[in-house]
Amino acid sequence: MEIIKLRDDYIKLGQALKAANVVESGVMAKFAIQDGLVQVNGRIELQRGKKLYDGDLVTFENETIKIEK
Repeated sequence: MEIIKLRDDYIKLGQALKAANVVESGVMAKFAIQDGLVQVNGRIELQRGKKLYDGDLVTFENETIKIEK
């Protein structure tokens, strides 16, 4: 499980995928999200700009990313 520490109150979904190194670029993050391959807290998320807060869990290709303050 990858852990991302928040510098601000939130991080956007596309940025979190890049920060965790599960995608190589913002374009790859965009397509993965649009294709319904990314889940936030167990639900498919289609918004790249979805704000993630402390405690949120992101799942993509058997990788889990935890957002922490």
